[in-house]
Amino acid sequence: MSITEQLQAARAACRALALADTGAKNRLLSAMADALLAAEESILAANAADLAAARGTVPDVMLDRLALSKARIADMAAGMRQVAALPDPVGRVLERRTLDDGLVLEKTAVPMGVIAIIYESRPNVTSDAAALALKSGSACVLRGGKEAFRSNNAIVAALREGVQEAGFAPALVSLVQDTSRDSARALMTASGLVDLLIPRGGAGLIRSCVENATVPCIQTGTGICHIYVDAAADLDMALEILDNAKTSRPSVCNAAEVCLVHRDVAAVFLPMLRRRLVEERKEKGFVPVQLRLDGRAGAIIEGTPAGPADFDTEFLDYILAVAVVDSVQAAEDHIAAHSTGHSEAIVTADTAAAAHFTAAVDSAAVYVNASTRFTDGGQFGLGCEMGISTQKLHARGPMGLAELTSYKYIIRGNGQVR
Repeated sequence: MSITEQLQAARAACRALALADTGAKNRLLSAMADALLAAEESILAANAADLAAARGTVPDVMLDRLALSKARIADMAAGMRQVAALPDPVGRVLERRTLDDGLVLEKTAVPMGVIAIIYESRPNVTSDAAALALKSGSACVLRGGKEAFRSNNAIVAALREGVQEAGFAPALVSLVQDTSRDSARALMTASGLVDLLIPRGGAGLIRSCVENATVPCIQTGTGICHIYVDAAADLDMALEILDNAKTSRPSVCNAAEVCLVHRDVAAVFLPMLRRRLVEERKEKGFVPVQLRLDGRAGAIIEGTPAGPADFDTEFLDYILAVAVVDSVQAAEDHIAAHSTGHSEAIVTADTAAAAHFTAAVDSAAVYVNASTRFTDGGQFGLGCEMGISTQKLHARGPMGLAELTSYKYIIRGNGQVR
C-alpha cells in the first residue's frame, strides 16, 4: 500500500472515531493495551533483532532508547490505560457567549483528523502516539526510523488487532513501511491528507520538516537544556539536580547539556561537580561524564577544552558543556544565544533572581530548584506525550490530549438573519 493510500484509508477510518463517545474510545485503548501485552513475545523477538543489527553502528547510549523489555512493554500498556482514564478532550466547550442578536456561540474542541508522526529510534513512541491520537479522535500514520523498524512493525500489528477487536477500522493506526527519506518527504508534502505533522527526533529531522513541509507541522524534541547555578544556590542541591539531569538518562531530550555557574561559587562548586560526575562515577564503575569547559571553568578544574560548537550541541550522551558566568543576566543571555527553547533551570535561594530568570528565559519549561528531567507528559499529569513542542503556536511543551485537538464554532439561533 502506498503512503497516499495509507493516508486515504486513515482519513476514511477517522470519521467513525470522531463520532465515537468517550466510552467507546476508552474500550478501544483498553483493547489495544491488551493486544500489546498478548504480543509481548513477538515484540521482544523483533526488538532483539533490531538491537543486534544496531550494535556497533550506533553509540551504546542510544541502544537504551531502542531497547524493549517485559517491563517496558508493561509500561507502554499501562501508559495507554492512563490515557484512557484521562478526560476526553473532544466536545469540550472552550468558550460560550451569547451575542447581541441572541445567537449562542460555542467554541468547541474537535479532533484534528489525520496525524502523521515521524520519529526515530524509540519504539515506545509507537504506542504512546497511537493512544494519544485515538483518544483525541484522530487517526495516526507512523513513520519510525530504520533502527526500530522490526519493533515498530510488531507493535503496530498488535495495536491494529486491538483496534479491530474493539470494532473500529485497523487503518486508524498504520506504519509506513518505507524508512527512507522519500517516505518522510511524502508525509511532509501530503497536503489535504495530513492535518498535523509531528516530527520527533534530532535537529536534522526537525530542520528537514521545517524546510520542506507543506502540511501543518509542530517542531518538537531538540533539547539543549541548561542548568544555571546561581551565587545564592544551595550547592548540595545543585549537585543533586545536575547529577539527575545529566546522568539519569542522558539520551533523552530533557537531559541537561549545559551547566552555567556563577563566578562567586565556581571555585567551590566546580570541584564538587567534577568529583560527583567524573571521579565518583569511575569509582562505581559507571560511565564518567566528559566535561567540556570554557576558559574560566578550565582554570578551576581539569576537563576537555570546549570547542566552538559545544554550547550548541545536543550531546544525548555523557557529555556536559560547562561555563562560568558573571550574573543571572549573563546566564540568561547565554541561554538566549544557545538554547533550543526546551527546558532550562535555575538553582537559587534568591527569590528575586528566580523571578528574573523565569520571566527572562523564553523556553517551553523553566524550572526553579528542580531537574529538567521533569519535562515529560507523564510527569506533568498529561499521560504519555506526543512530544515536547519547542515552538509557540498552537502547542508548547509536553503535548497531551488537549494539544492534539482543534476547535470549531457551533452557533445556535432561532431564526436570526443578517
